[in-house]
Amino acid sequence: MNVKTRAGEAKGPSAGARLLIDLGPLIVFFVANFFAPVPDSLKIFVATGAFMIAMMAAMLFSQIRYRHISALLWFSGLMVVVLGGLTIWLHNETFIKIKPTIYYSLVAALLIFGMATGRNLLKLVLGSAYPGLSDRGWQLLTRNWAAFFLAMAVVNEAVWRTTTTDFWVSFKLWGALPATFLFALANVPMLMRHGLATEEAAEEPPIPPTQ
Repeated sequence: MNVKTRAGEAKGPSAGARLLIDLGPLIVFFVANFFAPVPDSLKIFVATGAFMIAMMAAMLFSQIRYRHISALLWFSGLMVVVLGGLTIWLHNETFIKIKPTIYYSLVAALLIFGMATGRNLLKLVLGSAYPGLSDRGWQLLTRNWAAFFLAMAVVNEAVWRTTTTDFWVSFKLWGALPATFLFALANVPMLMRHGLATEEAAEEPPIPPTQ
């Protein structure tokens, strides 16, 4: 073992830290939207600004603490800054509402492209979160997440186009987030059958990619 090399490496984030980095900005968005001391018509814009700041803070924390920013965090951060900036600049909440649709659709497209070209992109991004998982397990997991993201893109489009802003925010909090975690849990039995290390998984449960 090269002790010097090991000492120089930055330890990756734990499951809890990954969850905080991924979901922390989204929680800030929800809190700001519900409790910002401004008229209801302006809350979405305050929440969007808070979301942008929290996302940049999460990326900075990840870089300083772990010397690494995941590809998904870079992708989500860029989208939040660009679409959030357009939301505030143009005073048009449509841009932040379509952010999940674009995120879900592009991630699903990348996963499908990876499968079609023999490169498992999900494994490249989340390999350390699923210790021991076989290649077949990664293929099934990638297929399942691609299908889930496509479905969520369609659902997000249907919700924001047919309901109020308050309902859309509530859907993201009480619908999209629970659905993501329930879907991740539903995949665990399949993952166990395909080599997921049970002891490590119990200590540090796999974290799904989130937006």
